[in-house]
Amino acid sequence: MYVCGITPYDATHLGHAATYLTFDLVQRYLRASGRKVKFVENITDIDDPLFERASRDNQSWKELGNSQVALFTSDMTALRILPPESYVSVTEAMDSIIVAIEKLAATGYTYECAGNVYFRTKEFLPNLPIPEAEALKIFAERGGDPLTPGKENALDPILWVAEKAGEPSWDSKLGRGRPGWHVECSVIALENLVGADYLTQTNQSNYEIDLQGGGSDLIFPHHFMTGAIGKALTSVDFASSYVHAGMVGLDGEKMSKSKGNLVLVSNLLKSGFDPMVIRYALLDSHYSKDRMWSNELLSNAQIRVDNLRSALSRNEVAPIDQLLRKIVDALADDLNTPLALSLINEWVDGNESGKSGGSIGELSRFLDSTLGLAL
Repeated sequence: MYVCGITPYDATHLGHAATYLTFDLVQRYLRASGRKVKFVENITDIDDPLFERASRDNQSWKELGNSQVALFTSDMTALRILPPESYVSVTEAMDSIIVAIEKLAATGYTYECAGNVYFRTKEFLPNLPIPEAEALKIFAERGGDPLTPGKENALDPILWVAEKAGEPSWDSKLGRGRPGWHVECSVIALENLVGADYLTQTNQSNYEIDLQGGGSDLIFPHHFMTGAIGKALTSVDFASSYVHAGMVGLDGEKMSKSKGNLVLVSNLLKSGFDPMVIRYALLDSHYSKDRMWSNELLSNAQIRVDNLRSALSRNEVAPIDQLLRKIVDALADDLNTPLALSLINEWVDGNESGKSGGSIGELSRFLDSTLGLAL
């Protein structure tokens, strides 16, 4: 599985946390089911927002990126989000990305325009996940340049950005520059999950990787373009499954840096909130649904976690066998965490009747391994 990681120019907010919690649950479920999971996540340490903030703050882009990666991994650890097998940064993968772009150029998938190198999307556009008019609007909002004169198609994304003053650049057959956003993920996923020789392998499958994941804001253009570039490189569909986490909002609006309405995980932790309460609050909505964050949600989660901890501190608790089976069934049904939590709450309430026969240790270990609730 490959999950799109952060662009490290600002702190982790609850939208990030909800996304990475989703794929933490996927990884936990697959491992608990006996599967071997190879999981890679990228770090986009070469991107316009990173350079812009570093310039604004008169700071090295490398220093800024390193500091935000450290904060991100600290937040994820606090929330008990299992790390991937590998975090791979764009700068680490640069040589491989350049080789891939040069192959795309050699096979006719690129052209030059306004000094940059673009990817030809023409053959992939029949598979657009949304109407073209909507795609053009979203493309412009999410880093694309549909209005650049001379492009073959308004939706063609930049593969190679020509060298700019004050920004890092690398040598390639296409001139000095740096890669565009989408190709980075295609290459990092293929090289680290399929193998370093993915460009020359003969794949007998219908797809290269099992799962591509991220927030629902990546459905288009990022995951569409990543898949198109991946297929252009290998002639095989990029991923069997695409899984997307819903957005987290605040006060009726999507939570985003541009709106300035972020709730930062690090700020909640500094304010004394138990990371397990934050995690519980995020689990209380289905991963695929957009949801609103509120103080009430956090307060309710605190009450539920306190009640569960109290139940787990008893000498005798109600039987757990049926509870464990039902939670597994809930998670097997598209990670239905709201149902899983409601089952736990029913069990907690049932303890008030003085039932006994359950194993506290077994339940505690189960909740940790499946839901990441270390209580």
